[in-house]
Amino acid sequence: MADLIAKAAIDRRLAGIVTPTIEGLGFELVRLRLMSGKKTTLQIMAERPEGGIEVEDCARISRAVSAVLDVEDPVAGEYSLEVSSPGIDRPLTRLKDFERYDGYEVKIETAELIDGRRRFKGMLEGVEDGEVLIAIQEGTIGLDFDLIADAKLVLTDELIAESLAARKAQGFEPEDLEGFDEIETDDDTSADTGTSDTDEERT
Repeated sequence: MADLIAKAAIDRRLAGIVTPTIEGLGFELVRLRLMSGKKTTLQIMAERPEGGIEVEDCARISRAVSAVLDVEDPVAGEYSLEVSSPGIDRPLTRLKDFERYDGYEVKIETAELIDGRRRFKGMLEGVEDGEVLIAIQEGTIGLDFDLIADAKLVLTDELIAESLAARKAQGFEPEDLEGFDEIETDDDTSADTGTSDTDEERT
């Protein structure tokens, strides 16, 4: 069964390179995307197996992953590395994510039309026989996990309150969350030599 951690071929290749390092530090890869545009960015979302991640953890992952990427050199040209938490309205990329967030509101997009539609919004009702159960206006339906192209939690007041309560229970105050979005590392790669010079202090 596939997952939504890395979808494009280059993303899957990069995930194969960085996953052992991330797991070796005690975390799990949630999502990886190589984003092109004016500036190429390698976005990595990670968390602990039980959920949660701190700013310092993102920095540790960034340093370790940068070292591996320096050796493997899988991305041509200049790019930035961003390591972050999945966030409150997090993407759901693994079957266990849909089990974990049973009872939460989600948005799901499928790769194929199902009953004439690709987008679904409703309450998660768990997983059964490889299908994600979601309660929509017409009733509860099952979506084959392999047909899901994108999924994320809906940012609701309840979700925000629960997230802040969980953080406070861990000893963090709301102001501790300020600036906790991502750790960014510039990776300037020379097209001539194919080598990279990572400056972890530039953000």
